[in-house]
Amino acid sequence: MTFNPLEQRGIPLDRQLRSWRELNVDPIDPDHCDPYTRCRVIAMNGIEVEAIMFSHQLARNTVAPEVKQQLARTRYIEAQQQKVVNWLLPGVASVLETTIAYEQVAVDLTAWVARMEPDPQLKQAYQFGVLEDFDHLYRYANLYEMIEHRKAESIVEGLTEVMPGRPTRLHHRDPVDNVRRPYARDETHPLSKLHALTIMAAEQQTMNFYMNTGPTYMEPIARQLYQEIGLIEEEHVTHYESLVDPGETWWEQLVNHEYNECYLYYSFMEQESDPKVRAIWELHLNMELEHLHLACDLMRRHDGREPESVLASELPDVLTFEPNKRYVRELLDTQLDLTTLGTGYVRDAHERFEQMQEQIHGGEAPPSDRVMVEHGAMFGREYRVQTEGDHPDPSQREK
Repeated sequence: MTFNPLEQRGIPLDRQLRSWRELNVDPIDPDHCDPYTRCRVIAMNGIEVEAIMFSHQLARNTVAPEVKQQLARTRYIEAQQQKVVNWLLPGVASVLETTIAYEQVAVDLTAWVARMEPDPQLKQAYQFGVLEDFDHLYRYANLYEMIEHRKAESIVEGLTEVMPGRPTRLHHRDPVDNVRRPYARDETHPLSKLHALTIMAAEQQTMNFYMNTGPTYMEPIARQLYQEIGLIEEEHVTHYESLVDPGETWWEQLVNHEYNECYLYYSFMEQESDPKVRAIWELHLNMELEHLHLACDLMRRHDGREPESVLASELPDVLTFEPNKRYVRELLDTQLDLTTLGTGYVRDAHERFEQMQEQIHGGEAPPSDRVMVEHGAMFGREYRVQTEGDHPDPSQREK
């Protein structure tokens, strides 16, 4: 059954305001919830944060009071949505447990988008990035066992493998080599725009999370690892945001944001296993349908174009959280040794890359390497989760 959000009317904006009682949702049970329910919560929080921040930026770049007022009305509801979504996360979960869930989101969301992306250039960008998030998951899983003496398997539950990806120390590149070529807004597939916004928002939220939670640990190795991977997440945001055509008008970007929210709430509603959480996805979808129509009205008035000229006529197949083990292994076998040069990718280290490596590491082992040394000294082994038979061990490629 096709679903065209442009033909659906949601809840009128003046009926969307919720009281504290309605905002005070019950959190998910960290010990019994579907891991992908947690992933959907984390991903949707990132989408809502991006929607809020984009609305603020648009308001700061328009002189029309009525536009600022309309954005403020919608943005307040978006802020309520963000609080509901993010507050689904349980307070009993530690920062590291949430971190591991964040990296599970990054791996399985980016891998799924890479599989489904119709544009080869954009597909390569997602394939490149997912191998780095995959390694971040591995490093944090070892830190988790060191500090909390628990295993990441209790969080990822075998849906996502935990083993080395592209070594984290090799993720530090000259900033100019993190900028990719953007898609062409008038030529790219509408699905590609949704993919780019989704991954950009997810990585941005991860960057924000690490920037704020990294120094909350007392253990030096934890503080240092968050600092290192937090810098890499900034690289990832640069990588993904540069995929978006900067020629898109503010109004075009606004309707793309709102359409993407409809797409993701609809997708998550269709696959959610927790009835209480599913009800939230459905409610927010009906709110976002109205936000989309309001954005479309602004585009018609201020851009002089119909939103149908930039949006798909119906939602694509639902975005799905599911295991991507075989796909990630194939990328490990074929793309582990890639780095970036300019807007492209190369297999050999080059002068800018080597200079950056020398400057950032200063001739010492980075935290991502030292966490493995300290874990080995503590347990006499590394922590990893591999499933479904034998396959090449990517850790051998680190040597």
